[in-house]
Amino acid sequence: MTPSQSRPAHNVWSGVLFGVGLIAFVDEAVFHQLLHWHHFYDRGTPAAGLISDGIFHAFSWFATIAGLFLFADLRRRGALRLRRWIGGVLTGAGAFQLYDGIVHHKWMGIHQIRYVDDLLPYDLTWNISAAVILVIGIVLVVVTRPSRAAVRERA
Repeated sequence: MTPSQSRPAHNVWSGVLFGVGLIAFVDEAVFHQLLHWHHFYDRGTPAAGLISDGIFHAFSWFATIAGLFLFADLRRRGALRLRRWIGGVLTGAGAFQLYDGIVHHKWMGIHQIRYVDDLLPYDLTWNISAAVILVIGIVLVVVTRPSRAAVRERA
């Protein structure tokens, strides 16, 4: 395999995009639509909340499709490294969920996970699960990176 066929970074970025799109889709479908816990933007009218959900949903699909296009290209080139790609998926999903929990929920306050008196159990569950997913993803990405010797051999 030539160095151009290996594409270790493309495996990660394809996975990250897919992971961001996947977790955003799950968030939107489960917490916004099925459970009605919140909208993407809850600081305005219900109509603004629905519009923000639609934009958020479109974003999730753009990220998912972009990740899958890169995935298809990796498969076509014979450069797909599934464990590395899964590491990227988990890294993207965990990073997005942690960003959502810290930046959107706490720093910007555009919505909460759920509107109840005691948010702490929800915040802890959301952010700790995000951190666990992120750490597992990063570990997979690190352990599947090509060794320097393998890179020199291919060159």
